[in-house]
Amino acid sequence: RLRRLEQRVQSLKEQAWRVKARVGMLKEAVLGGGIGARAVVTHQNKMGGTFRLVKLVYALDGSQVFVRADDTGQLDDAKKISILSGPIAPGNHTLSVLMHYRGDGYGLFSYLRGYKFTVRSSHTFTASEGKQTQITVVGYERGGFTTPLEQRPAIDFRVNVATTEQRIISEGK
Repeated sequence: RLRRLEQRVQSLKEQAWRVKARVGMLKEAVLGGGIGARAVVTHQNKMGGTFRLVKLVYALDGSQVFVRADDTGQLDDAKKISILSGPIAPGNHTLSVLMHYRGDGYGLFSYLRGYKFTVRSSHTFTASEGKQTQITVVGYERGGFTTPLEQRPAIDFRVNVATTEQRIISEGK
């Protein structure tokens, strides 16, 4: 009976070792080996008063990571929104953005409320091993008074890459 118990314990140890090795392999596949890469995506709303943001959709490599729709105005009032912050596999990635705007006017310009605008854009970036990629996506109003309304909503991608040591130093200040 003792011998069977010892064999069972040994079998469980081997099974635990195989599971641990598999977890290590999966971790390496997901993080790309070493420390991995990190991404921080932030949305900034710098749109003028002519447009009201009513829906915001973000996708990373084709998978939705953020969706928010709001007709009450709270989404438009948020000038900065944290979209994503966490580890990602090193390599090339594509960040896609979809923004729905509704025209916003009053008095003589109240007809703008009937207009809807959709802006789509994507940006490809490379996440490097051991570095943090900070992407700020800015929704803004392009042009001026003479620019046609349908050409005014625009998206700008601002990318900043820092090593994890720089990130730790800047977070510690």
